[in-house]
Amino acid sequence: MCEDRTSDLRTRTSDLRGPRSEVRPLFAAGVFALLSIVAILPLLSCSANPDPNTLVMIIESSPTNLDPRVGLDAYSARIDALLFDGLVTRGDQLNVVPGLAERWEIPDPLTYVFHLHRGVRFHDGRALTSRDVKWTLDSLLQGKIRSTKTANYRFVDHIDAPDDFTVIFHLKEPDSTLLWNLADAVMGIVPYGSGEEMTRHPIGSGPFKFVSAEMDREVVIERNDDYWGAKAKLARVRFTVVPDETTEALELRKGSSDIAINAFLTPDTIAVLAHDPNLTVMSEPGTRLAYLAFNLRDPILKDARVRQAIAYALDRQPMIEYLWRGDAQPARSVLPPQSWAYNGDVPSYDHNLDKANQLLDAAGYPTVNGVRFHITMKTSTDENTRLMVAVMQQQLRAAGIALDIRSFEFATFFADVQHGAFQMYGLRWIGGNEDPDIFEYAFDSAKFPPNGANRGYYWNPKVDALIDKARREIDPQVRKPLYAEVQRILAEDLPYINLWYLDNVLVHTRRVQNITLNPAGNYDFLRTAELVQ
Repeated sequence: MCEDRTSDLRTRTSDLRGPRSEVRPLFAAGVFALLSIVAILPLLSCSANPDPNTLVMIIESSPTNLDPRVGLDAYSARIDALLFDGLVTRGDQLNVVPGLAERWEIPDPLTYVFHLHRGVRFHDGRALTSRDVKWTLDSLLQGKIRSTKTANYRFVDHIDAPDDFTVIFHLKEPDSTLLWNLADAVMGIVPYGSGEEMTRHPIGSGPFKFVSAEMDREVVIERNDDYWGAKAKLARVRFTVVPDETTEALELRKGSSDIAINAFLTPDTIAVLAHDPNLTVMSEPGTRLAYLAFNLRDPILKDARVRQAIAYALDRQPMIEYLWRGDAQPARSVLPPQSWAYNGDVPSYDHNLDKANQLLDAAGYPTVNGVRFHITMKTSTDENTRLMVAVMQQQLRAAGIALDIRSFEFATFFADVQHGAFQMYGLRWIGGNEDPDIFEYAFDSAKFPPNGANRGYYWNPKVDALIDKARREIDPQVRKPLYAEVQRILAEDLPYINLWYLDNVLVHTRRVQNITLNPAGNYDFLRTAELVQ
């Protein structure tokens, strides 16, 4: 499961129900920063001479650990998926398709039999066999490698490797999420005997090989010319760490960097870069979810009518239109629409101030001097977030809700979220919401922290039972209606307000061609991209 660990909702919002002129003061800081970038960019019209054999891609921070058994953050997972192959991989419809395993059978709910491709080799020349697959998982299950990912395989009893190309997983109880958790984005296969040295020099069987890494500076990978699948066209990729929006924009404009995807770049900055003749901006619907969460142990917020009133009082559409420049889509579920289990036929909360007031009256919160009650929202110190919650404060005030804002450095903010020390907060799910396993992790009553991400202490026995039943079912056609009912109940109980799915936005120089974005916003486009002079 991946969440944005760099800030909470990194966006800007405004109350656009009135004349547009009422909005302009809220954008003062953003406009000033934008004008600064516009003023600087023309000074950099002379591009650097890029290496014709190396694509330079901007990332905002270094991966924490490139051992695929350990790394949890988005940068680790996305680079690992280029270095390592999983037993299976993920398709564009967020389904599971063959990877190292060319096929598999499930003879009964407790047994999975995988048949491996032949002729696969690791980057150091060793043949990849069933022994390596068994070692990769056993090193977690037997505690040889300490990792929170071990919990993904808690229902695995043992693994057999009867021959070099057959792997058999034996489960303690049915687990429909097993295939998803064996995909390359979660677990890449490492060579037999690999220990903690894999962190320093990862060796996989993927389309790219590890070259070097320097914390807070760069990661360099190169093409694996002996790859068993379709070979990459890029000779080398350098991921350069640029944690500042203005610097990112300047690097792209100069041509010293080639690509940035879902970067710190604001929609305003991207709009400026789109007018540069040497740059191209691509945008496609994505799966990243921005959401607000409530503490359901709070005396005020434990009432579903109050949570629903807050949802009705917020106006999302103009936020998307004017602040994201249309590069986001309204969200009705934690799951994205691309998911096979998505259910969009659930109660929705389009902006309706009358309904908000009716619900608050029914909940027993009359207006006294224009205020019904105070609630506190905790945020990070990110400038865009502070602007967004200031606008939310204005919108909620129209319903008599006084929103008090408390901003903290991210580490402090997230620690409070983990410990339930909040009334409201906002974060993003990145990748973790692409499989219905998210419902167990974030909403099952057995997953209160530290056992999971049910940080709002949501508890509904019917939801628990539906989640458990769906986990034990192998057939997606049986699981789908169960998850549809979970989504319907969550939309009524509203432990989250699902705000929007952010589009995948990629900016690249024109020397890069053959880029195809997928909904997950991962780095798979580097498998087909190429450089031209």
